[in-house]
Amino acid sequence: MPHIAVARLWFEGNSFAPVPTPQSAFESREWTAGREALERYAGTATELGAVGAFLAARPGWRATVLRCAAAQPGGPMADEAMAAWRSEVEGALRAGRFDGIYLSLHGACVTESDPEADLTTLHRIRSIVGRDVPIAASFDFHANMASEAAELLDGASAYRTYPHVDMDRAAMRALALLERALGGAPRARGHIAKRPMVLHSFHMRHEDGPMAEVWAEAAAAERPPVLDASIFGGFAWGDSPYAGPSAMVWAEDAGAARALAERLADQIAARRARFAVTLPDPATALRQALAAPPGLVALLDPADNPLSGGIADTPGLLRALVEARLEVPAVFAFLHDPVSVAAAREAGVGARITRWLGGRLTETFGPPVVAEAEVERLTDGRFVNEGPMERGAPVDLGATCVLRLGPALRVICTERKEAAVDPAFFALHGIDLGATRLLANKAKNHFRAAFAGRCSAIVECDCPGPAALDLAALPFRHVPLGWRRA
Repeated sequence: MPHIAVARLWFEGNSFAPVPTPQSAFESREWTAGREALERYAGTATELGAVGAFLAARPGWRATVLRCAAAQPGGPMADEAMAAWRSEVEGALRAGRFDGIYLSLHGACVTESDPEADLTTLHRIRSIVGRDVPIAASFDFHANMASEAAELLDGASAYRTYPHVDMDRAAMRALALLERALGGAPRARGHIAKRPMVLHSFHMRHEDGPMAEVWAEAAAAERPPVLDASIFGGFAWGDSPYAGPSAMVWAEDAGAARALAERLADQIAARRARFAVTLPDPATALRQALAAPPGLVALLDPADNPLSGGIADTPGLLRALVEARLEVPAVFAFLHDPVSVAAAREAGVGARITRWLGGRLTETFGPPVVAEAEVERLTDGRFVNEGPMERGAPVDLGATCVLRLGPALRVICTERKEAAVDPAFFALHGIDLGATRLLANKAKNHFRAAFAGRCSAIVECDCPGPAALDLAALPFRHVPLGWRRA
């Protein structure tokens, strides 16, 4: 029976974040291997959860789980962290004999020195195992895919939801293509079609809008000889020569794969104008949010969204909240601020402290907000996602605190940077969302997975940040200027 190798590197690199993402960021989120990796994610809606379920249904199969690493999106992956991951994975592949390989990759990884890190990884692994060992991979919908990746793989699939609530299903599809190859079926043929553009992801949700229409066309076409039809929105803030949307199709013959992939890429390109977006400034957006129907209303700052590589440190939205002197119960989530957490822990619950909030890493996006605050709550930062995104997966924020600024506004600060997109994040901090009027969050589309049904309105604003709205103003080096007008 087959013996497969499993490896994972899930990281989305924002080329414009001010600091690289070190190995410690992976170690604090996911840096695991072997049986521990499968046990940790058993029953979760994740790629490794899917691997465990796949193997359980095939008792004759064996899997060696090599290094599995994931970190929240952020600045380019530190070269030393990539070297550590590759050393382990490549060393094991050289030493072992495997019938096939499954890779869980993001597809938008950039490192300090390599703007096409996922493609480099595929080349290196293929050179080690040769052409006869089938390799299948799953990718994030926001992957910046190189066309040549189809020549290095024997099958692949991508998330088909945004917010991403089908990570496990994407892995299952990739594993099914690997099983097909190991079963002796003729080699699947892949084709990746790209168009010269970089698009904002605001209007890429799977439930409605222009990308939903293309997803529907891909699903309708997924019948023999087509084995898998996936589309990618790309990641606009990853300065890669392969940035932007694409379509990937695997089929029983090369012609069918090419024809459908090119057609789907054309369908994305035909909708280019519909992906453009304009947003109000924070003060205007705040007025719109407070005028929304009764109930919980969300005010989002996508330019510092951690899941777009934001640093959770920009002060623009927080400043607007403080200056508004809010009179309704409001929560600001969140600041990645270990210094404020340490100060709060030293002072203790009930103490009053003066803090410089935001602008800790850089004042490029605005100076700190100076505020006197009461320490309202301290936590150990641990919870389990309720979902639907990454349902059942454990999260460790490090130590955290809740600071109260005035009678109405509470600010959450954390030692580690993990997006606040799960209800359990707020339960940990004693936030009763039913009694909260305004939830200000450094977030974008992923927030909607758990909160669209809880909010009477969701308002987004345009603030300075690493994932800023104006792509043409960013210092790209690898993406041509003409690609960035959307």
